[in-house]
Amino acid sequence: MLDILIMQAANGLVLGFLYVLIAIGLSVIFGLLGIVNFAHGTFFALGAYFAVTLFGVLGWPGAVLGVILVGVVGMFVEGVLVRRLYGKDPLVSLITTFALALLIEALIRQIWGPAGRPFDPPAFLRGVLLWGPILITKYRLGVLVATVVLLIGMWAFLQFTPLGRILRAGSRDPEMVGLLGINLPRVLTFTFGLGCLFAGIAGLLAAPLWTVTPSMGTAAIMPAFVVVTIGGLGSYVGAIIAGLLVGVVTALTVQFAPAASNAAMYVLMALVLLVRPRGLLGERWERFE
Repeated sequence: MLDILIMQAANGLVLGFLYVLIAIGLSVIFGLLGIVNFAHGTFFALGAYFAVTLFGVLGWPGAVLGVILVGVVGMFVEGVLVRRLYGKDPLVSLITTFALALLIEALIRQIWGPAGRPFDPPAFLRGVLLWGPILITKYRLGVLVATVVLLIGMWAFLQFTPLGRILRAGSRDPEMVGLLGINLPRVLTFTFGLGCLFAGIAGLLAAPLWTVTPSMGTAAIMPAFVVVTIGGLGSYVGAIIAGLLVGVVTALTVQFAPAASNAAMYVLMALVLLVRPRGLLGERWERFE
């Protein structure tokens, strides 16, 4: 029994880190832009589809290029549509981005078709590893390492680079950032693209684990919202802790109570909010109160 618990917890960590990658982008966009981006999951799906398509042409460099294209598409969407939502009622942004999600999913079905597409991991990450009671595929371990590196890199970027400091300051008071002479529209465009880029990276990493389908974005967006809610708005560390909790709880529930697996993360969210209404490490953000 203990061996099963440890193995499922290890698999849950991989799932949790994927949720964290999606949630970090969602949290960054909401923190600076004040936009509830319901279309975020479709950028996750685009990351997988772009990677599958370009991998067939250019190999793994093409898959990486596909992820970068997701960020470019995100910046285009911000310039054409999202910037018109700034300062409006949050319900307007929710409805608009929900419609955008439906549009992007319909375009995916039209371009790539409704059938699922397989995507194999790199040859050197195929096979399994046995470490004590833990039996895990090499690819899952690779995903775990890659997400940790990405999250550390994102944290370092936000903490130690001038642009990262601008993003953190802008999330608190975007008007003051504009008054300091910083080109705020460009910062907002970059922020939206960065959030979409992280969703695309998660899509690339998830593609060999999940079947690449047009609806995979729908399966990703709700866990991302749950992670942001549990971790607390404005908390980078909180999002990481929440993502790992959601992943482990989901994996263990799938093992021991499969019928309740879809509801497990929502029960966890309810329990956390009963004790900590702002989330585990949530802060007070005056601009949203």
